[in-house]
Amino acid sequence: MYTVDELNDRLIDLSFSEDIGDGDHTTLCSIPADAVGAQKLLVKEEGILAGVRVAREVFHRFDPELHIEEFIQDGAHVKPGDIVMIVRGRVRSLLQTERLMLNIVQRMSGIATMTHKYQQALIDAGTKTRVLDTRKTTPGMRMLEKEAVKIGGGTNHRIGLFDMILLKDNHVDFCGGIHNAITRAKAYCRECGKDLKIEIEVRNFQELEEALQEHPDRIMFDNFTPEDTARAVQMVAGQCETESSGGITFDTMIPYAKAGVDFISFGALTHSVKGLDLSFKAC
Repeated sequence: MYTVDELNDRLIDLSFSEDIGDGDHTTLCSIPADAVGAQKLLVKEEGILAGVRVAREVFHRFDPELHIEEFIQDGAHVKPGDIVMIVRGRVRSLLQTERLMLNIVQRMSGIATMTHKYQQALIDAGTKTRVLDTRKTTPGMRMLEKEAVKIGGGTNHRIGLFDMILLKDNHVDFCGGIHNAITRAKAYCRECGKDLKIEIEVRNFQELEEALQEHPDRIMFDNFTPEDTARAVQMVAGQCETESSGGITFDTMIPYAKAGVDFISFGALTHSVKGLDLSFKAC
């Protein structure tokens, strides 16, 4: 299994290969090899900045001689006109790294901005509910997108299929019920020497009662109404963590949070986000 840094390096290398191919012929034909210059990363829309660390990796991986002067760090609230960084060096390097850097920083900042909006609204409503992401991420960019969620103040759910057991409806049905699914999960962890949290998805109160008898680490209420969620939270009574999921949006989330769940998961944080408007201009 690759480390986070190794995955980021592989993503950057693949992205350069995808974009540049056998050469950026536009830049090669128009810019002398010895030309030097500077470009600034300019904010054009209010939001939460994310991806500065990764931008630095993009520049240094392509051309270690590029000089980066950073003015704003990840997690900062930014507004139009703010300058995030100035990068100096070979003009050819600046032009060839521009799009990849912007693609990453704009997307990560969009995710961080949306996450911050959701989490702050839950706080302002007087709840302690935390925003969770999902595995509905862009292939290859999951680590970066989940990093952006954390920068925006959210909480990561499992990273992938390897770091938590989440028994969803299909697992339960194929196993023959809640009891069988959780029993097999616990046995698997013992046999394989795995220390993994076990979460179970329930669709109704009968399944919830069955799940509580098995003592999982977290129970997910799938497509419950806010009223049913409040009843479910009372039934759990602090025996484990609770999560609401299934079609919940920014406009509908507050009643679920006020029902007392610990977490609400939102696929929209990563699958429906709009990138923050940024530009990389000569200066």
